[in-house]
Amino acid sequence: MSSSSTMIIRHLVARRAPALARRSLQRRCYSTHTPDTADAPPKTFEEKWEREFRSGVGFDSPSPPEPSPSPSSVGKVAEQYFAHKQQSKQMSRLGADISPHYQPHTLLTNPPAPADVTLELLLASEAHQGHVTSLWNPANARYIHGIRQGIHIISLEVTAAHLRRAAKVVQEVSRRGGIVLFVGTRDGQDRAVSRAAELAKGYHLFERWIPGSITNGKQILGRCKTKVVNEHDADVAGFEEQLYDRPVLRPDLVVCLNPLENYVLLHECALNNIPTIGVIDTNADPTWVTYPIPANDDSLRCIQVIAGVLGRAGEAGQKQRLAAAAQGEITYRPARGLVVPESEAEEAEVAQVKKGARGADATEAVSTPGVLSEPEMDADAEFARHLDEVNNHEDRRQKGGSSIKFSD
Repeated sequence: MSSSSTMIIRHLVARRAPALARRSLQRRCYSTHTPDTADAPPKTFEEKWEREFRSGVGFDSPSPPEPSPSPSSVGKVAEQYFAHKQQSKQMSRLGADISPHYQPHTLLTNPPAPADVTLELLLASEAHQGHVTSLWNPANARYIHGIRQGIHIISLEVTAAHLRRAAKVVQEVSRRGGIVLFVGTRDGQDRAVSRAAELAKGYHLFERWIPGSITNGKQILGRCKTKVVNEHDADVAGFEEQLYDRPVLRPDLVVCLNPLENYVLLHECALNNIPTIGVIDTNADPTWVTYPIPANDDSLRCIQVIAGVLGRAGEAGQKQRLAAAAQGEITYRPARGLVVPESEAEEAEVAQVKKGARGADATEAVSTPGVLSEPEMDADAEFARHLDEVNNHEDRRQKGGSSIKFSD
């Protein structure tokens, strides 16, 4: 039994001897290996800082600074800076280009022109958003594209067409020297309204409309200052006395950005045959205005786009008018009832001519006795006319008195 067990143990030792030898050799190699401290990760922050400074990244050394850097370290920093600039120049070309992005201030500083109106611009400004279907006005059925989640969607193609038509109207009125009034009384519309009026050289209103400003303008706007300008928009003096009794000026075109709150204004314009342009939402009545623009009147960005487009149209009309005036062509009808004041030299010349004519008449009357002068003949004719009126009145009185019968 012992011999057999001894043979089994020897057999196992013979079979496992090579593996045990290799394992012992590996253990011996592992134990004699000494790792490099430079490749090992830093254990503390100070050690990491020291390694980065030695590599030339540019960190300050935790140790006391040396009195003067060596030329080699300065050259290494310069090489690293040059390599950094080259890498930045190559990497600056990489990445996505996001140049066409929304900048809110551009709608006021540089509003779009009528030629820049696109469906993408109207869609980005949320001009297609209407109200819920329960608030719609049936008169807006031709402007509605469809319904989505219970909200009416306005057709942007119709909006773009009506906006271009309104821009043509503003441009033509401005070209003919008309007065354009921009009205927007909601919160946030004041800057868009004033900017559009500035471009079109018109007038703006962003506060409450005073009822009767058009129908009873003599009482409400009678104290407003009025002036006279020529075809080059230069002030002309001398008409101050003639402007006192003239009626109050009325706008030739009214652009209303919120018709729901300014129904009184639109009604007064209709009574006085003043054309109007209005932003009509799905809950408004398009018959209130002359030229409706179906769009979202609750979106401030949409209002800024529409006001900017109309302002640019007015600016183009003003430029056309001034260009025609520079060539001697007047595109508007001059005001009636104004007399051009004469200068002092012309007044003195006219007075001298009248004085000379009177002296000649007196000399002629003295030289030819018995012949009446022209002033004397006019005075005699006037006296004869008054005498005839008195005689006729006396005849009528006597005839009426004789026809009265008195009873005893």
